[in-house]
Amino acid sequence: MAGKEMKNRGGKCLKEVHTVTEALKTLYWQKLLPLEKYYDFSDFHSSGLEDADFDNKPMILVVGQCSTGKTTFIRYLLEQEYPGSRIGPEPTTDSFTAIMHGEIEGIIHGNALTVDPNKPFRKLSPFGTTFLNRFQCVHLPNRVLESISIIDTPGILSVAKRKMSRGYDFPAVIRWFAEHVDRIILLCDAHKLEISDEFSHTIMALQGNEDKLRVVLNKADMVDSQELMRVYGALMWSLGKVFCTPEVLRVYIGSFWSSPMRMTDNRKLFEQEEEDLFADIQNLPRNSALRKLNDLVKRARLVRAHTYIISSLKEEMPLVFCREKKKRDLIYDLPIIYSRIQQRSQISPGDFPDCAKMQERLMSHDFKFKALKPKLLAGLDELLNTDIAKLMPLLRQEEETADRLLVQGGPFLGSQRGPFIVGNPFNHYGSNGESDHVSDEEWVVTKDKPKYDEIFYNLSPHEGKLSGSKVKGWMMNTRLPSTVLGRIWKLADVDHDGMLDDEEFALAGHLIEVKLEGFGLPHELPAQLVPPSKRLRKNSGTEIRDNND
Repeated sequence: MAGKEMKNRGGKCLKEVHTVTEALKTLYWQKLLPLEKYYDFSDFHSSGLEDADFDNKPMILVVGQCSTGKTTFIRYLLEQEYPGSRIGPEPTTDSFTAIMHGEIEGIIHGNALTVDPNKPFRKLSPFGTTFLNRFQCVHLPNRVLESISIIDTPGILSVAKRKMSRGYDFPAVIRWFAEHVDRIILLCDAHKLEISDEFSHTIMALQGNEDKLRVVLNKADMVDSQELMRVYGALMWSLGKVFCTPEVLRVYIGSFWSSPMRMTDNRKLFEQEEEDLFADIQNLPRNSALRKLNDLVKRARLVRAHTYIISSLKEEMPLVFCREKKKRDLIYDLPIIYSRIQQRSQISPGDFPDCAKMQERLMSHDFKFKALKPKLLAGLDELLNTDIAKLMPLLRQEEETADRLLVQGGPFLGSQRGPFIVGNPFNHYGSNGESDHVSDEEWVVTKDKPKYDEIFYNLSPHEGKLSGSKVKGWMMNTRLPSTVLGRIWKLADVDHDGMLDDEEFALAGHLIEVKLEGFGLPHELPAQLVPPSKRLRKNSGTEIRDNND
């Protein structure tokens, strides 16, 4: 049955496919999966891929020690809470949570997730019931999640708690997610730079996926410039000891929450760093096909090396006598076998699996291997040398039309209007922008308008309006992040003319107070917040402005 299913899925040829994702699925089912099955690839490395692994949206894995701000970072991206999230000074997130888009808000628990063919989590079942009880998927109707999914993780235990057992292999689970996601965000706290044993093991589990990794030094507004320089140096030194690579890691510095900044000395630096990180995240859907292609090539090269290793061990093993002794000798001599294969088959050393891990897995194997099958190997070589090259024009074609795939919503729209665009303080997009919602409700800002009128006229408006540069200085004094202030400007500039009149200014002040009190901002301006002079009435089939206009 499985063979028939594989034949049906692999029935297409490359000329019949229209997207890179379809082509990759076809190549995997036709030329890579047969080799994986024949040489027991999943017994030594990752399990086989399924359609959901190719079709799913880009995923972001958020990792970090306890209380480094992982859940707060996710809330900052989504601009809303998600079911089951808890934020506090002590370790509060004790589960792996996949936050995905859904029209109806709800939670699916781990055991049900692993049997859902439409979710890319079916291969997590071998980690056991203890893990699955700590795994869930949250569906949320959020615009950001229309383009990406986010994986929240439990906090990595500190040195003091390293003897506590989770009941499942935490680094192994992290390694599985690292292989399947598009981006890994490693959060570090400016006040907590210790590298615990579990932190070291977790970072080592990320090895081989360094191209996906982005390190974030969070809560950086809580230290002054001099202390921040010392913290940054200490972090680079600590990470350098764990990663053991000559290249310097890219570390983003900032404070990824919507609260006012404690210290604003480095505000410009934080905003530039946030802009760089968010631009990287925003482009994930556009680069998704390239990432899947890259991962398939990486997997194919590993499968090729694995094939030569297994067939070499088969050649060396005796048929009947002294098998156990020969098995021990071959495992011990595995580095020599690696070198011999590299020279004979011209395979790069970087394509081979970690020798120590391979030796460990071979110890528990029965060594009933199969010999080299040239026909299967020829198909793999064709995939690497010819088929992938044929996909490049299709890939470039998809990239040229991928502008609409950028992540939208949340902070990704925060600075796209008004005085919070770097170098263009008066930029705005032309739009009639008028609210067509008819409402006679009392304006909720009315009671505070006299207070804001005093500030408004002290800023010297011209012809009854304040320019973006004048308003920007006043708004920046709130110490809220520019992405948040950009959202407030977008909501307050109801007529989209790049300036604020007295009502729009009062509305901006009201929204700032709402945000400072810890509430979220609306995605669109509700009817009761629309200034009276900007409301429209429908009368006798024609639209006219309110009498206050």
